[in-house]
Amino acid sequence: MAKAVKKSPAPLYFAAAVWLLWGFFLPLYRISDFLLVTAGSILAGVLGKKIFPDETYETAGTVQEPPKEEKKAESTGDPEIDALIAERDKAVSEMRRLNDAIEDPTISAQIDRLETDTQKIVWHVVEHPEKLSQIRKFMNYYLPTTLKLLNAYDRMDDAGISGENIDSTKEKVEKMMGTIVTAFDRQLDALFGDEALDISTDITVMEQMLAREGLGGTQMTAN
Repeated sequence: MAKAVKKSPAPLYFAAAVWLLWGFFLPLYRISDFLLVTAGSILAGVLGKKIFPDETYETAGTVQEPPKEEKKAESTGDPEIDALIAERDKAVSEMRRLNDAIEDPTISAQIDRLETDTQKIVWHVVEHPEKLSQIRKFMNYYLPTTLKLLNAYDRMDDAGISGENIDSTKEKVEKMMGTIVTAFDRQLDALFGDEALDISTDITVMEQMLAREGLGGTQMTAN
């Protein structure tokens, strides 16, 4: 149980009563009058507190919730994959910041595409850690260099002026962005190379088996 104190309003009422009564029956225009009434109100307040003291009562104690810990990213148990996820989160956060800062709608749409590709590339490798080596150059060069180019574009765009160096650099970045988007798409597509080969092989084998068993239809049998 916790204790609480309820303040008594009596001191305030007693003090106010002194001012009120003095104002009705006695003059209140000299400094000495104000000093006397102030002293009287203080004494009245003390008297009121003695007659009507503060009340102390018990209340149910409040259970304090433990401080919430910051949500930590779940570990995969593989330090390299955990580092990959952390690098992805950092890159995606920077892409979103740049997307908010850059007003050009074409580049904004391209950044959206790069973010989606980056997310898919990393998640595919998280599910297939054996493919980590296939994206090392992507993570170590292509992704950070892309962010570097976008940051340069953002700084020059934010300058708010037109000049030979600024305009030329921005134009180069704008032209390069299409190539970068294509490169990110191809990196994602390359990760599915093994699966595509396996599926193609399975389809070929199934077609041959169905044809031998006479279950593949006229076109398949002819083939």
